[in-house]
Amino acid sequence: MPTINANGIDIYYERSGSGPRLLFLNGSGATLETSALLIKPFTESFDVAAHDQRGLGKTSVPEEPYSMADYAADALGVIDALEWDTCRVVGVSFGGMVAQELAVTAPERVEKLALCCTSPGGRGGASYPLHELASLSPDERAARGMQLLDTRFTPEYLAAHPADRGLAEMMASRYTAEKSPEQLRGEAAQLRARAGHDVCDRLSRISAPTIVACGRYDGIAPLPNGEFIAGHIPHAELHEYDGGHAFFVQDPKALPEIMEFLS
Repeated sequence: MPTINANGIDIYYERSGSGPRLLFLNGSGATLETSALLIKPFTESFDVAAHDQRGLGKTSVPEEPYSMADYAADALGVIDALEWDTCRVVGVSFGGMVAQELAVTAPERVEKLALCCTSPGGRGGASYPLHELASLSPDERAARGMQLLDTRFTPEYLAAHPADRGLAEMMASRYTAEKSPEQLRGEAAQLRARAGHDVCDRLSRISAPTIVACGRYDGIAPLPNGEFIAGHIPHAELHEYDGGHAFFVQDPKALPEIMEFLS
């Protein structure tokens, strides 16, 4: 099993594809296993490295607290182990928060940056506090998660849009799946770190060409949060897509445009 030791933990990673070097950073609660279908398109054009972030998947679940600086340090540990002086970086949701933290901490390591369905925190706008969903029953959590995934997702809307209904059902299954106490501990620790994310006053340090990709109906990382990011990173491009938090599945233009930018 490919692992590296960095920052006192064992980090599981996978590397595949060929082309420019690309670090892929996953969302809240997501693992390489659950995100395989999203990562795969990037491997057709890039040499992709992706890892299970601390607390998740096959990576260590250390004792708390975790910080966003820890997650950025883990990402740097991965590219250090691969002997990548620089690379392109794409971050999705929570991964976009980690990507921002990485890019403001070590801007010289990032060649190009794609920030997808994410938020800067602080005065620029935080993503929805997902840790608050823990107090809900699994069914209530799944229902609320569906509404956050895309603000249009009412029962009536989903009844009329089968593709979106399939997406909603797939995502809802993540909320109702049985998990071990260790999995739950790691996920909760990640969400607590996420709650402290705030790069607003440091975004100007990012020097890499940047695309900020947002879904118009995202209830987790609303469009104004992406607008703030794009407005505070020098020369960043803001791209709006027809969808919610999973716009890269809903809008067929999204992934090709993001990959073209990174190329």
